[in-house]
Amino acid sequence: MGRIARFGAWLGKNVDGFIALLLAVGVGVVGLFQDVFKDKDAVQQVIASGTLLVLALLATTILRDRWRQEPVEAAIRESFTSTAALPGRLERLEGVVDEAGRALQDLSVVHVLNGAEEIAKAHAEGRGETDRWIFKGGTGTYFRAVTLPECVTAARKERRALLMRLEILDPGNERVCEAYARFRRSMSQEPDGTGEVWTPERTRKESYATILAGCWYHQRFGLLEIHIGLSATMTTFRWDLSSASLIITGEDPRRALLARRGSFYYDSCITELMTSLEQAKRVPIELGRSVPLSEEPTIEEVRRLFETLGLPLPRSYTDRDIGDLTRKALRAKNPYL
Repeated sequence: MGRIARFGAWLGKNVDGFIALLLAVGVGVVGLFQDVFKDKDAVQQVIASGTLLVLALLATTILRDRWRQEPVEAAIRESFTSTAALPGRLERLEGVVDEAGRALQDLSVVHVLNGAEEIAKAHAEGRGETDRWIFKGGTGTYFRAVTLPECVTAARKERRALLMRLEILDPGNERVCEAYARFRRSMSQEPDGTGEVWTPERTRKESYATILAGCWYHQRFGLLEIHIGLSATMTTFRWDLSSASLIITGEDPRRALLARRGSFYYDSCITELMTSLEQAKRVPIELGRSVPLSEEPTIEEVRRLFETLGLPLPRSYTDRDIGDLTRKALRAKNPYL
């Protein structure tokens, strides 16, 4: 039954060719045995008509095959076209895969630091072998107490240049000093690691102290290049960027964000910090060399230094205030201890 069914299916697809074959065989048989028939002319007419019929069936079969072949050729051409476009599609697919890989890589190098110890360790690793440090924040209290002296010590030991760029609050801008003190007190009414609470006056002194410390270290380490910009707007974050990493700290000292060098976030923050510093009021640190500072700067030296920098201290500052400012500059306490 299976063979009969297959034969029937084949016959249905090739009936015209099968009929042409039978007619051709029939015409051939008649031609072979034409001598047997009495009417020769009738036999020749049958042979001629049969031949024409066979040729017609063959022509029909050829036309049918060509008609069937056209969709196949179109499909083949479309397949070749798709195949030709395949490299472009593969390139686009590879681009998508690469973008996804970079995104995953960025996510893998940006993570949250939890706890004061983990944050302190990240800062220490950043200071380890860096040749640069970019800071943006409030008054630079932690920078002045830890980052600046330790980076200078490491650079001096290894006899390498050190580039530092800072953006801190403008101590001459009463409005921004008051805003910063008010913000810090809203976070905590308790004294920080220095034993002091935040007031507009403390904010002003801390910024002055950072400028004084920058000038003092600049005079003592010839390979130190330092730039300081004074901002008229406050920020609630502190950026510390070394040649290896970026650490962003908020008012909660127990949590921070870390990004490694080479990540999209790290590179973007470099652009942001440099652009922000360019818009800040520049402190001409190079002019400070004309006012030599003692190991323990005197009251007169400090006053003359700030006048030379174009940042004269408030007239209300007494010798005690300037002494307090000098202590903050050179013997600053870590506010997070």
